[in-house]
Amino acid sequence: MPTDTPQPSFVLVRPQMGENIGAAARGMWNFGLDRMRVTAPRDGWPNEKAVAMASGAGRLLDEAQLYPTTAEAVADCSYVYATTARMRGLTKPVFSPEAAMADAARRIGQGERVAVLFGPERAGLENDDVARANAIISVPVNPAFSSLNLAQCVLLTAYEWRRATSEIAHETTEMAGAVWADQAEIDALSRHYEERLDKAGFFFPEHKADPMKRNLRNLWSRLPLTRADVQTLHGVLRQMVRWKDRSG
Repeated sequence: MPTDTPQPSFVLVRPQMGENIGAAARGMWNFGLDRMRVTAPRDGWPNEKAVAMASGAGRLLDEAQLYPTTAEAVADCSYVYATTARMRGLTKPVFSPEAAMADAARRIGQGERVAVLFGPERAGLENDDVARANAIISVPVNPAFSSLNLAQCVLLTAYEWRRATSEIAHETTEMAGAVWADQAEIDALSRHYEERLDKAGFFFPEHKADPMKRNLRNLWSRLPLTRADVQTLHGVLRQMVRWKDRSG
């Protein structure tokens, strides 16, 4: 059974190749979507090539709803987006994929049923299909090569749905068991280096010593040091001092 997660239905309109239907299913399931509708697939339904390409997302194909026409596929929906690279002389709101899925999330949150139309591989959606939609999703592709594969378009839209409805960590650091050094540890490291560098005559001439020490402390503060990093840097300095004492 489909999940209970509120989400748009992705409608594949007259898809031609089973492989692309299967790849679209994988793209949907990658981002937690499982409401696929298929209208008049060229090579019939069910489709063995679609199942083979879907791999672990075969459940979506088993549960996909089959319709003879676009009108019937979206009959129960209150808002429909049509993905197309071409403007077709129809006056409609035009969304980027990101804005469209944010809008879809808002509508679905208010209880609306939403669908997204994806056209067949060769020529995309026809004007009659687009005319049934409330808005257009236009992908900002290279104008000299604007054709998107069906599965690519589904994947891109599904990704934007995930972004619109999930907390996305845009940048993280894999700590691998480490912990960040605290300010006391950074301060101790800074004082250790200042003391040793002072004895080595690094802070010269004397009237520039304070700015040099301040710059050194600023350097430590900019580095994202873990506790293990700090311990390593202490060890490096101790070993250098021992080596100097032995060689001297």
